[in-house]
Amino acid sequence: MKRLLLVEDNEMIIKGLTYALTQEQFEVQVCKTAREAESLTGSVVFDIAILDISLPDGNGYDICRHLKEIFPDLPIIFLTAKDEETDVVAGFDAGADDYIIKPFRNRELLSRINNALRRYKKSGALLTSGALSLDPDAERVFRDGVEIPLTALEYRIVSYLFQNQGQTITRDQLLSRIWDLSGNIVNDNTLTVSIKRIREKLGPDAITTVKGLGYRIEKGDA
Repeated sequence: MKRLLLVEDNEMIIKGLTYALTQEQFEVQVCKTAREAESLTGSVVFDIAILDISLPDGNGYDICRHLKEIFPDLPIIFLTAKDEETDVVAGFDAGADDYIIKPFRNRELLSRINNALRRYKKSGALLTSGALSLDPDAERVFRDGVEIPLTALEYRIVSYLFQNQGQTITRDQLLSRIWDLSGNIVNDNTLTVSIKRIREKLGPDAITTVKGLGYRIEKGDA
């Protein structure tokens, strides 16, 4: 589980983001003030930080610089309503890796969080299941060492099943976790078609159907 620092004073955003991030296996530490964030960062190591700029007792730029001094390899994303060009430039000059303007879509934010994490942390570890392997850093899938091209949606489905190897994932779980290129939840028919195409590409044994429940990718060399 990755540890994420969220510096934000808006209760509705805190509640919504904490729920969404927890569902994606993040441990979220919330700080509502600059003082709280700066006192915490000396003793806790985070995998990524999301910062608002306007805070009751300071600004996110100073927190960003403070974090980068202590943890140069910490990915930082600004999430703010400040949309002037000077604000964006100041954010990147402070050391941010990305800048997202409110209002925002949770799925886009999650995608950009994962992109930032990939840029900093390369595990080099392949996930395997029989003849299949998935490289989460490169977002590539192989069968017997040969790369199998997948669409973005197909990759998200395979990746989510690989992340939960050995567990049966229901259709509802998949439908709540995957989205198309426009950030929209896919419908039931699209999921059915996508599973069919994945099997055509990876082989009929790639995904196990658990009748009446959902789908599973077997663990390890099973």
